[in-house]
Amino acid sequence: MPENLTRNEVNSQTDPSVTKQYDNETSKEQQIKDLFKLIDGQKISMLSTYRDGVGPVGRSMAVAQRNGPDILYLSNQHSTKFQDLSKDKECQITFQDTKTQNWISISGTATTTSNSDPRIKDVWSRGVAAWFGDLGDGKHDGGPDDPRMSLIEVKAKYVTYYQTDVGLLGMAKEVGVAAVTGKVAETGKLRELTEADIEQARKME
Repeated sequence: MPENLTRNEVNSQTDPSVTKQYDNETSKEQQIKDLFKLIDGQKISMLSTYRDGVGPVGRSMAVAQRNGPDILYLSNQHSTKFQDLSKDKECQITFQDTKTQNWISISGTATTTSNSDPRIKDVWSRGVAAWFGDLGDGKHDGGPDDPRMSLIEVKAKYVTYYQTDVGLLGMAKEVGVAAVTGKVAETGKLRELTEADIEQARKME
């Protein structure tokens, strides 16, 4: 249910929604397990790189594989994101579930590989070829041996995510009551994983 806003919370100059929904109770182990489940329920993410003179640049990317808290993508090495990552390996991955309003933000460092990486064959599927095309030269055919086929591996450094406790109707009610009463909506749990937590996550799978 919506919670009252106190004068002390205003004086502390903090965001009351974050303060009230920040999860200090659930164990980090359970938070990590919930994170993995949320990621596995999403096929598509937004991968944002940083470009000189522009700033963050995002694009929709299908997740090829999750390895603990780290994400692997299959991509065309001729794309501009490889140029971005050659200059700045810091990147961000976001997921948004419009049905539940769950969201995930992963900040990390990316490494790219050539077509010689054996993992390409493990994550490649026929549908991938649709994004590459076939030049008809027996080489650039969108297959796993296509020299354009490369991997982007993002090693997580910081994760924050939001897991809702209510359905869409419950969220609408919560927000509606809070807006009318002056209270603060509380619809779920905001969680944060630091580098130490992420190292723990890598050992769990």
